[in-house]
Amino acid sequence: MFCSPISVGEGQVLPALTGKVAIVTGGASGLGLEIGRTFVAEGAVVVSTDINADAGAAAAESCGAEFLSHDVAVEEDWVAVFAQVMARHGCVDILVNNAGIGEGLGAATPDETRWEDWQRVLNVNAGGVFLGCKHALVNMRGNGGAIVNMSSVAALVATPFLTAYGASKAAVLQLTRSIAVYAAKENIRCNSVHPGQIETPMLQGLFRDVAHSNRVSETDVRTEFLQRIPQGVFGTGADIAAAVVFLASDAAKHITGAQLSVDGGMSAHP
Repeated sequence: MFCSPISVGEGQVLPALTGKVAIVTGGASGLGLEIGRTFVAEGAVVVSTDINADAGAAAAESCGAEFLSHDVAVEEDWVAVFAQVMARHGCVDILVNNAGIGEGLGAATPDETRWEDWQRVLNVNAGGVFLGCKHALVNMRGNGGAIVNMSSVAALVATPFLTAYGASKAAVLQLTRSIAVYAAKENIRCNSVHPGQIETPMLQGLFRDVAHSNRVSETDVRTEFLQRIPQGVFGTGADIAAAVVFLASDAAKHITGAQLSVDGGMSAHP
């Protein structure tokens, strides 16, 4: 799965992703930035993409990645991204479908969710992942590869106050399984990661939205969310990045169609 052979001396241990070419979407901040930074440290050539060109370029430069402007909900953008990466590097070994939206929706119960918000969230969170998988299959064929789709604990538990978001992440879980079975014989693996409450700008935005909708303080919301985690602590970007590195690496060569929860026990808690 390497673009070019890697020479390893006797007793030498290489980083987990040495020689691999990876595309990481939503790389401007939060989990995407942490995943990109960790991939670079693990030896990968990383192409980070984001719809926010200025922030994305700055983030990529800060961690030693390349950057491409990219709207994951636009198929033409996917075609262009893969074409540029293939032209520069000759292959794509890893795709991390991380880009997504979830904050700024206000009230999001089933009866209060606006149709336009439902369409926007599903279009980005599920549609963007579908397009990424579709074009990864085309470009990984003959070489093999690993696709890691970022889902959420919201795919595994009820989300009555995050209706569209939960549905979009459940769609990612189902899509992941279908891609895994479809592509297994071509040595293209597809797995999903399910973060719980992780300290990111998106989580802070969720706290603000919930606090505003319920007319309570952000501190109260944070405390309530923390009480739902059996381990009693919020996760970090590094926790998620470590899981993604594992699934993207050859250490997980016999793992496909799996869901890996990184949620401090939330999805296991009744």
